[in-house]
Amino acid sequence: MRLIDTHAHLYLEEFSKDFEVVIQRAVKEGVKYIILPNINSKTIASLHRISDPFQGFLIPLMGLHPTSVDENYESELNTILEQLQQFQYKGIGEIGIDLYWEKKYLREQIITFEKQLEVSVDMQLPVVIHSRDSFPEVLNSVKKFKGLKGIFHAFSGPQEIAKQIISLGFFLGIGGVLTYKNSQLAELVKTIDLKHMVLETDSPYLAPVPYRGKRNESSYLTIIANEIATLKKVTPEEVYEVTSSNAIELFNL
Repeated sequence: MRLIDTHAHLYLEEFSKDFEVVIQRAVKEGVKYIILPNINSKTIASLHRISDPFQGFLIPLMGLHPTSVDENYESELNTILEQLQQFQYKGIGEIGIDLYWEKKYLREQIITFEKQLEVSVDMQLPVVIHSRDSFPEVLNSVKKFKGLKGIFHAFSGPQEIAKQIISLGFFLGIGGVLTYKNSQLAELVKTIDLKHMVLETDSPYLAPVPYRGKRNESSYLTIIANEIATLKKVTPEEVYEVTSSNAIELFNL
């Protein structure tokens, strides 16, 4: 059995007191790799502090999260771009556009997002895309570039958006939202081929039932995988194998 958490932020303060125990639980549950997208310039040090001792298991990515984009975006972006030249990352993320929390800096978010997309094409690296309340804007930017590949993180529907993401050659990041009572994702997952999915937790956020509202962690990935297996009427092992193969190919692991 092997599982890959394609999206976790284990370098955040929420894990400072029991980080090694969290890692041990993930390994015990069969997690082979954990992908760690960056947030901004302030998280780079903590990202590497935890990932460097676990090379080959914790896989850092570099990117500027859209909610960290403001009037100082140029300075932040330059720091990220410099970091991409200094370390051999497996991907660029977490990047995108977020119109849920803030619409004031939409222009700056688009500029920042598209610059990172441009770099991803130049460096032939996959991207991890954040698109909260912003899929039309994200899609408009993505369509400007040829050769992109990656994941639409925290996918929750609807089906029409899933079809567009898949048609672009991207994977759907399926996480804890799948287990929520009022989520439309469960019905949608039944219709989507496993070859278009990867698993993620977004730890410490979006914990699956029965841990909803509590801190999420990578060991809970089995809950998500098993729920997919139940919905699609396949074995958990098939979900593990196909989604992990997808992630291994995408990130060249």
